[in-house]
Amino acid sequence: QVQLVESGGGLVQAGGSLRLSCAASGLAFRSYAMGWFRQAPGKEREFVARIDTSGTNTYYAGSVKGRFTISRDNAKNTMSLQMNSLKPEDTAVYYCGLQIGGTYYTGSNYSYWGQGTQVTVSS
Repeated sequence: QVQLVESGGGLVQAGGSLRLSCAASGLAFRSYAMGWFRQAPGKEREFVARIDTSGTNTYYAGSVKGRFTISRDNAKNTMSLQMNSLKPEDTAVYYCGLQIGGTYYTGSNYSYWGQGTQVTVSS
C-alpha cells in the first residue's frame, strides 16, 4: 500500500535550518506531484510547497518563499524540504502528501499523508 514517511524535524533556534525528508513507497512516485503542508496548534493545515512530477516546477506559500526549497529524487522515491532562516512562526507539524488532483494549494487535493514531523523554532 502507499506509504509516506516524514523525517528530519526537530528543535532549532530562530535563524537556523532544518531539512525534512519524505520517503514514499507503494506507488509510482515519479507519476505524482507532491507537496508539503504544515499544521500549527489550533490552526488549520496550510500549504507550504509543491513540486511537479519532474521537479522542474515548484510553488511556495508566500510566507516561506525565499527561505524554503522543495526538491525530489525520483530515483530514490524521496522528496525534501530545505528550510533556512527559520522563524518561530514556522513551528508546526509538517506533512508530505501526494497530489491527486485539483489546485496544488488545497489540502483536500492531496492524499496518503504521512504521520508528520514536528518542527519547533525557538526565539
